[in-house]
Amino acid sequence: MENFTPAERERLAPFFTNVDRPVFGLRLPQEVAGALFSRYSRSAKDLRRTFLDEFLGDADLSSVLGAPAPASGDDPAVRRARAFYDRVLIGYGDDSVAQLGGAHVACEEISNVAAKYLEDARIGIAPLEKSTRYVRFDRKDSSGRHLFFVEPALAESRHARDYQKLMEVLFETYSRQMEPMIEHVRRAVPLERTELRHPRTGETVTYAEVRQDETLARWAESAYRSTVRAHACDILRGYLPAATRTNVGLFGVGQAFEYLLSKCYSSDLAELRDLGAAIHQQLGTLIPSFVKRAQPSSYLSETFGQTRALVGELVTGPAREAPAVTLVDYDGQAEERIIAAILYPHATHPLSQLRELAARLPDERKQAVLDAYMKGRQHRREKPGRALEQVYYTFDIIGNLGAYRDLQRHRLLSQERQDFTTAHGYDTPPEITEAGFDDDYRRCMDHAAEVHERIRADHPRQAQYVVPFAYRTRWYMKMNLREAVHIGELRTMPQGHPDYRSITQEMWRQIGAVHPRLAGYARFIDWKTYRLGRLASELRTEFKRSGNTP
Repeated sequence: MENFTPAERERLAPFFTNVDRPVFGLRLPQEVAGALFSRYSRSAKDLRRTFLDEFLGDADLSSVLGAPAPASGDDPAVRRARAFYDRVLIGYGDDSVAQLGGAHVACEEISNVAAKYLEDARIGIAPLEKSTRYVRFDRKDSSGRHLFFVEPALAESRHARDYQKLMEVLFETYSRQMEPMIEHVRRAVPLERTELRHPRTGETVTYAEVRQDETLARWAESAYRSTVRAHACDILRGYLPAATRTNVGLFGVGQAFEYLLSKCYSSDLAELRDLGAAIHQQLGTLIPSFVKRAQPSSYLSETFGQTRALVGELVTGPAREAPAVTLVDYDGQAEERIIAAILYPHATHPLSQLRELAARLPDERKQAVLDAYMKGRQHRREKPGRALEQVYYTFDIIGNLGAYRDLQRHRLLSQERQDFTTAHGYDTPPEITEAGFDDDYRRCMDHAAEVHERIRADHPRQAQYVVPFAYRTRWYMKMNLREAVHIGELRTMPQGHPDYRSITQEMWRQIGAVHPRLAGYARFIDWKTYRLGRLASELRTEFKRSGNTP
């Protein structure tokens, strides 16, 4: 530990959470913090000593760095940090330096096509999007238009009128049916006949019992109203097109933003190119040194165009029918691989030798190893260990766009989707039929398919914007068993949307068919079906809002 003088401590205090312990936080602009951290690899000094010697040498820096807002590009501190970054990034090629600082960026009024593109960034970007479940999309903007993105190429094409008309029909139908659907859900699942769970004990209680406690009854009624409204939004989101405008917040490190910007700049969609430029401009005021190399990539754009063209030559004939979930491939030696990985950190033997040992173990010993590693989990937040990452599954999935939007947010895996299309048909929630909206729903979906096919003939990529969430899309997900457990236990929770709950349950049925013993350790998968599954969650939320802790 460095022994700082009283004067040095006073100078350091504004910039660090402490000056006398080995673990401390930094109170510095992003670029200064990143430049300072990058000195770890090339200095034997304590970080705070480095800061004193190399960053506070200028008498003006203390007041600049102490400013509550990020310093401007003209300030000595930022000039010093950026110059250092240039030396490291260009002189040493140390790309990891660009992981040492990040920024928050809000992207508002973008389409769902663009939102899915941003959220596809797998590592280094953390997104959060406006929900179609808790937010209604039946309002209009200040210009009196419904909340859809006007795609530039389509707005200038012969399809502009068709595009505009379809958008209005979809949003007007969604808006007109919202209140009747809320009322239908109330009648179909009245609070008096809804299973409730006490927010303190988790025990099942009847509404008659809840009514005996005035405060608890108030919480239950508020939670019920929120749940009914969210359920109606879930049902009607099938009308919403991929052009629906949404808001996405991103936090990312510089390296991830740099690659994301290059991808946006290289896209064949005008919205993404414009969005990339807008994000780049804002990051230029926050972390310019981190994203200065972002630019269009001929490799990305040419590869996309060439491989897309090859599909027209090589992939001919109609697609065959396929189930909603298909387990395409899996590991035939899954248990041996996992057992060897469980033993590996506690042994001195090579992995190949431990796999041979695992293969020779009698069944009861295999069971003992697996039990010791996974049986003790008490709840889903206790994650199984990395040994499960030795085994992979590839699923080919076809599900409605709404379900894809939710499952796509799992990014620590490999997944790829095809263009949004109307070719695979659409899903109809049973409540649409029960509420008597079948005719309207079918007319809207047929109208969307007609417009999509006309636009696709001229603008195949831009045609995605007109596809309603009810239409099915195809994508694959390749994941290891550890991630599969996480997805299975999270996405089958009662408050989950029934569409993605059914997809996730089917994934786990197929895992169970090929690896029954391993599947048994995913103890917190919920196999039930629910009408108002999120009611218990909403009740706990209302309880917490009141200042209580369940």
